[in-house]
Amino acid sequence: MGLCGRISNSAGKVLLAQRGGLICWVPVCLAAGVGSYFSLATEPDLPVLAGLAATALLMLVLARFLPEPVAPLALGTALCLIGVLLAAGRAHRVAGPVLGWRYYGPVEGRIVAMDRSQSDALRLTLDQVRLARVSPARTPDRVRLSLHGGAGITPEPGLRVMTTAHLSPPAGPVEPGGFDFQRHAWFARLGAVGYTRVPLLGVAEARDGHAGLAVFRIRMAASARIRQVLPGDIGGFAAAITTGDRSAISREALEALRASNLAHLLAISGLHMGLLSAVVLGALRLLLAAHPVTALRWPAKGIAAGGALIAAAGYLALSGGNVATERAFIMVGVALGALMIGRRALSLRAVAIAATLVLILRPEALTGPGFQMSFAATTALVAVFGWLRAVDMGWLPPWLKPAFAVFVSSAVAGLATAPIAAAHFNTIAHYGLIANLVSVPLMGVLIIPAAVAALVLAPFGAEALGLWVMGLGLRWILGVAHWIAGLEGARGYVVGPGGWVIPLLALGFLLLILWQGRLRLAGLPVMALALVLWQGAQRPAVLISDTGALVGVMTPQGRALSRERTAGFVARNWLENDGDGGGQLEAALRWPEGGKVIHLSGKRRLAAFEGCAPGQIVVVSVPAADLAQAPCDVFDPLLLKHTGALALTPGKQGWTLTTARERTGDRLWTHWPPAKPEAAPDQYVRISPTRRP
Repeated sequence: MGLCGRISNSAGKVLLAQRGGLICWVPVCLAAGVGSYFSLATEPDLPVLAGLAATALLMLVLARFLPEPVAPLALGTALCLIGVLLAAGRAHRVAGPVLGWRYYGPVEGRIVAMDRSQSDALRLTLDQVRLARVSPARTPDRVRLSLHGGAGITPEPGLRVMTTAHLSPPAGPVEPGGFDFQRHAWFARLGAVGYTRVPLLGVAEARDGHAGLAVFRIRMAASARIRQVLPGDIGGFAAAITTGDRSAISREALEALRASNLAHLLAISGLHMGLLSAVVLGALRLLLAAHPVTALRWPAKGIAAGGALIAAAGYLALSGGNVATERAFIMVGVALGALMIGRRALSLRAVAIAATLVLILRPEALTGPGFQMSFAATTALVAVFGWLRAVDMGWLPPWLKPAFAVFVSSAVAGLATAPIAAAHFNTIAHYGLIANLVSVPLMGVLIIPAAVAALVLAPFGAEALGLWVMGLGLRWILGVAHWIAGLEGARGYVVGPGGWVIPLLALGFLLLILWQGRLRLAGLPVMALALVLWQGAQRPAVLISDTGALVGVMTPQGRALSRERTAGFVARNWLENDGDGGGQLEAALRWPEGGKVIHLSGKRRLAAFEGCAPGQIVVVSVPAADLAQAPCDVFDPLLLKHTGALALTPGKQGWTLTTARERTGDRLWTHWPPAKPEAAPDQYVRISPTRRP
């Protein structure tokens, strides 16, 4: 046998060894296709999608007839192509009008969601929108408004309201390669975002338009009752973990929870859904075991699992049914379904089935931290406890085993999710393990059982007792959060990673967990490579916002910002991506006057500007056609409108420029003006073409 034959034979044996665990790679292949779709620079048209569908079908047919060692490769290729098609189909299915200009005027719509903005203002999502002098065909399906006005009517679910507001299209990334809010808004069906300083007016009473609004009203009524019994942040915390309403928790408490790595307790995710299901499952099994007939003649385990599934479905509806909760429900549903048919509830196959269903239903969830952290933690926990099952734990006293399980689960989940959290949020909670060890057990032994008791007692008007007990546990968790957050060095900051870091980390992690055989150890160097790339990540020397209102220049002390108040959201994101924990005011004090980068804010500074030299960069926050012939590189809003935010790095031949438009590409959710303005060229400030990448 020749060398090629021996290699082929060895590869065949390796693939055959994976035969029992190939189902776990189904969501991995789908995710590869979904990720490929979102990384494309241009939107694939119908002929391309048809070609991909035909190729996927051909691969599926070939997988049926090819030899066993080769068939999985064809099947994996088909699944990758199906992932692309799923993401493309979802993107087209949620398509809706997007506002193409800045709008100021009357806005009317029905309240379908309420939450809090980054500035801690109450925020409403409206559907059935009406805008003055805008045709229905061009009116967004949904808009989101932050309320900065005075007193008005109290917002209620389903209430039709009217106000005068500023609206604009969803903004692009604050820097090239940054978080793409346009894409997020597209899949959330948001066609415009804005704010109002005018009080709300009621136009029509809330009516039961559909089941979703009825559930929304129940959620808000439950949240109001909880906050009536438990005022302050305790009530806001309780409302968040029961109804998904976070509008009542203060920014101070939220920051403390984030600094202590306890903010995940606010999101109704796998932990809450799993604990609720476990409490209901255990209670039903105890009830069924209390009578000989139900204990000996009825399938108690299956009945209890069915009851727990119904409770989980009710929790899903009560919580608002967001993406994170849907993921949790699917995972719990798979586990309970396995119990009902007598299979192992927690296995990597169950996790794979849940991930597959989520990717089919909401493929866009792949790019968010919720999906990545949830399945990273679950996969790691199932794998580690599966390995521990084969270890003799006789040396551990029985009374210590629950504490050991809590320690292991907190440590494993923390290690699995820490890189993802750091990549998305640029922070590391140094004492997060301690905070979770002394807080998370209370969720299972006190808080969730008390919440279930409050729900059972609610029809009798005695829910306050359960809520009071629930408040004891939540008060402890908030106390721990504030204590940990107050410790010196509680929070660290890291630089944002490059685009390949998370995919490489995921690949290495999945090889280590899912692969059968010694080749799984190859996941370690892959993960090490990702960390090396992360460590070597370079931040742009100059960042320019998409309106020209803010400029950031990297200095030895950190990024210097040109303004101390303007564009706070942009400034916060730039500093976080730099791994800088300081604020905008501190960064503004570093601004070097008279350097290579000049920022002219407003017409007065532009009028007083005396000129620039070759090699300098001038950023103007107002149109600056008079500087079109200047010897330096000039950027003004007329130009930035077509490029989006800019990043510049110094090179041997001048500045190398990267635009947000180049990084986001031409996709369904991007709404850039034409690349070549229709107006006369001298009305636009130029970029030297020799200095473009």
